[in-house]
Amino acid sequence: MKKLFGLFVFGLFVFELLSFHCLANEPASNAIKSSLVTKSLLLDITNVSEQFLVAVGERGHIIRSVDGENWQQMDVPSTITLTSVTFVNEKLGWAVGHSALILHTKDGGNTWQQQQYLPQLEKPILDIVFKNEKEGIAIGAYGLFFRTSDGGESWKQEFHLSLLSQEDLEYLAELKSEDEQAYLDERGSILPHFNRIFIDGRTMYLVGEVGLIAKSNDFGESWQRFDDIYQGSFFDFARTLRGNLLAVGLRGNAYRSVSNGTPWQKSTTSTTALLNSIVLTASEQLFILGNNGVLLESRDDGHTFTLRNQPDGKALLSGVVFHNKLIVASEVGIKVLQVIK
Repeated sequence: MKKLFGLFVFGLFVFELLSFHCLANEPASNAIKSSLVTKSLLLDITNVSEQFLVAVGERGHIIRSVDGENWQQMDVPSTITLTSVTFVNEKLGWAVGHSALILHTKDGGNTWQQQQYLPQLEKPILDIVFKNEKEGIAIGAYGLFFRTSDGGESWKQEFHLSLLSQEDLEYLAELKSEDEQAYLDERGSILPHFNRIFIDGRTMYLVGEVGLIAKSNDFGESWQRFDDIYQGSFFDFARTLRGNLLAVGLRGNAYRSVSNGTPWQKSTTSTTALLNSIVLTASEQLFILGNNGVLLESRDDGHTFTLRNQPDGKALLSGVVFHNKLIVASEVGIKVLQVIK
């Protein structure tokens, strides 16, 4: 997912942010049906229990497919850009986007209802996870962090200052002692962008801006930052088939750890493109999707990569394996890539 304030910080997403800023102070309305929806900007895609696919993107678009080839656009009560989608089973799912929007489905994505819409924040939610039908977390730009314990009936905003660097913590402590209101104002913008959140058994990982990699063993109640290994943004994180950790981000940077985060080793990717998403398969194949049509393939657990650029040069943003094909949400809609072996 995967997948996004950071994803387009130097390109597409900046355009999207500006395009949809005018919608932030308007009430949500129904997404417009379009015959070209599968060729429009799609930002995330998920494989729901090997039964069907759901993808989300610009203008509130949500599309659904049972074969990866034929897609149906769903009725959605919003025209706000959607950035991420997740399901906990074949029925219950959530989609998130700009203006801290959260949508929910109880029927496998056929219909959607609004759970949260906070245009006054002017911040996008970039990712969402649930560990069961009730408990979920949504994260986003400038440290945006929401939690629910009732399936999204209510969402509580949290501030996790432990995710700041020591320098920023000291600055905030000094500011709080001098001016409480200035401290509260600064707290709302000093946190880095949280780009991706990932559940791995009992451990949760979070990656984001300025090299942020952190883990939590209590479902995000408390966090432990990893030592800085890179000052650029990370956009995706995964545990590989062999049980190792992989983080990818700006300028073709990919880092791998065979010891749960200490130390990290940089993988050679032979690209400077922004890397958006990691796609694991049931075999030794591992893919990384990037801007400029970049498709990286590894057969040694992310240690080395082969560059397989797509000829149209369009950004590949999120992908899943479905029916032995790599199905990708991209800058120009759905792509079906025959690369699984």
